[in-house]
Amino acid sequence: MNPALLAVYVIPAFALLAWYLYVRRRREDAAIAAAEEALAASMTEPPSLHPVIDPVKCVGCRSCVAACPEQGSHPVLGMIRGKAYLVGPANCIGHGACFQACPADAIELVFGTERRGIDIPMVKPDFETNVPGIFIAGELGGMGLIRNAVEQGRQALESIRKLKGFGKSGQHDLVIVGAGPAGIAASLGALDAGLDYVTLEQDSLGGTVAHFPRGKLVMTRPAILPIVGKMQFKETSKEKLLEFWQGVAAKTGLKVHYNERVTAIERLPDGKSFQVVTEKSSYRARAILLTIGRRGTPRQLGVPGEDLPKVVYRLIDAEQYKGQRVLVVGGGDSALEAAHTIAEQPGAKVSISYRSEAFSRAKPKNRDKVAEMVNAGRMQAFMKSNVLEIREDAVILETERGKGSLPNDAVIICAGGILPTGFLKEIGIQVETKRGTA
Repeated sequence: MNPALLAVYVIPAFALLAWYLYVRRRREDAAIAAAEEALAASMTEPPSLHPVIDPVKCVGCRSCVAACPEQGSHPVLGMIRGKAYLVGPANCIGHGACFQACPADAIELVFGTERRGIDIPMVKPDFETNVPGIFIAGELGGMGLIRNAVEQGRQALESIRKLKGFGKSGQHDLVIVGAGPAGIAASLGALDAGLDYVTLEQDSLGGTVAHFPRGKLVMTRPAILPIVGKMQFKETSKEKLLEFWQGVAAKTGLKVHYNERVTAIERLPDGKSFQVVTEKSSYRARAILLTIGRRGTPRQLGVPGEDLPKVVYRLIDAEQYKGQRVLVVGGGDSALEAAHTIAEQPGAKVSISYRSEAFSRAKPKNRDKVAEMVNAGRMQAFMKSNVLEIREDAVILETERGKGSLPNDAVIICAGGILPTGFLKEIGIQVETKRGTA
């Protein structure tokens, strides 16, 4: 072969091939390491919607890995032996972008696993439940991401608009229960469509986001809000997002009945309308859209002393715990965020108690922050522990070493919440436990 041609074509081609193989090997090593780390830390259970990848159909194009919005922050998907794998199951929060990006139809999005089932109400593609006239959108249906919830609220309203029987005297067209992302989007859609609607919220504007600790960053992607247009947020603070929604409400004239919890929903004798009963009033409506959270009722520990005034179930303001001895109970993101946020306050002494051996349900940045503080002696972590009793000035803990008393001024229980399964069943909505199914 002509030496000149060899220098111009062959050598660069081999160099490119060698570089490609080197990069591919580095990525595979990183994916294997991430998978092994997740297994060692017992972080193998996805907390939400997640992909199941068929290795037979997977063509190894890496499109799913590139599409994952979380990939830049921590490993979620990776390539091993030329196939895509969910290497960081606990890091997957259900964007679903991998499913859209896969050109080989090798990915299925599912809820739960064989080990950890998730209760999901049965909802049709148009967001209507098995009870005609009652619709569900957002977190209750399994979609907790802000963008997904906004999109579902908007789309559910479009489905509701197709119903017949609106404009009837003596009743509203629609009652929307919940003023979180899905409820706000649906309410704006109803306002834009000229529907006679009522939005009920048991707490405040923003739903679950309103209860996040101060300064928490909320990851989202652009979404379309009726009347308003595109939400441009990609990463913002809780305060800025709530300020945005409050501005939207003021600018559009959006009205919400706050501090009004729904206690019952009854179908009326005509079979085509409902009576919504709250703690303050009642509303007759043609249709109902439930956009409530999955965990509106805090899960209690059921131990003596839990009714003491010093016990709360969410962190509102870390500054109030300056100089106090605080115990945080739980192992999810809300617990870890509460713990490290309070630990940063002057004079605060923070301990965290969790029943498992690892914080498998929390995001890596929260796990790393807590680990850093524990290693620096700024926080105590009691793993595989349980609260036995809460006293005025102490908490009795059971750990691997036995029972012990921990001096204490305040307790924050972040043990999640209870899916309103009983409420849904009373209405007649079917709920099924998903164990690795769509």
